[in-house]
Amino acid sequence: AYVRVTIIHSDEVFFVCIAVGWIYFVAWSVSFYPQIYENFKRKCVVGLNLDYVVLNVLGHFVYGMFNLGLYWIPSVQLQYYEIHPMGVIPVQTNDVVFSVHATVFSILTAIQCIIYERGDQKVSPYTWAFIGASSGFIFFSTIAAITYSITYLSLLYYCSYVKLIVTLIKYIPQAHLNYKRQSTVGYSIGGVLLDITGGLLSVLQMFLLAYNNDDWDSLFGDPTKFGLGLFSVMFDLLFIVQHYVLYRFVEL
Repeated sequence: AYVRVTIIHSDEVFFVCIAVGWIYFVAWSVSFYPQIYENFKRKCVVGLNLDYVVLNVLGHFVYGMFNLGLYWIPSVQLQYYEIHPMGVIPVQTNDVVFSVHATVFSILTAIQCIIYERGDQKVSPYTWAFIGASSGFIFFSTIAAITYSITYLSLLYYCSYVKLIVTLIKYIPQAHLNYKRQSTVGYSIGGVLLDITGGLLSVLQMFLLAYNNDDWDSLFGDPTKFGLGLFSVMFDLLFIVQHYVLYRFVEL
């Protein structure tokens, strides 16, 4: 038996980390509401790419599995410490709450896409193929974990990698749809502004944690959170340019 002792450089930075975490949690969580309200107000989802919507559901679901597992399952935490003996668990309480919240509201947005007018928009076969392949990959990885062929930590990392891939590709269909329509009408810019705020603060929190615990490996201990913040910021900047610069005078 042993006792883990976590040493930090500064109590002030520790509390700033907590505050930043909850602020980005609020920003990312509230970022779902403008799009849901926009859909409700218009009773229409034309302009909101359906590939983006269903990929969001998949991504937040598997990322929720990663966060819940690493935050709550002691055996998984022990496996993490075997790899990072001097590290800290990179998943915070706000990460867990956000994942559950995001999954629920992603599903709600998908339901809106079923019941509201969507024109000739539909989910592409490539997206369905990706979802099928990802689901199969997670299913067989789960069997491998149950049969001890891989660790449960590896399974959770596989889930996080699926989320990271989703983050890399999910914005592309929406950006292309905006370009094709030469308009961002139907895609809420309010959600984008909140999303970029959450992304920047998420990355900031990881750097603060790494500095305060002298644990720069933690940046890669949760590669999905780090990548999620960076890539979401990049695409949010593109959407901001589309909305306020390229297509700002276009109304459909």
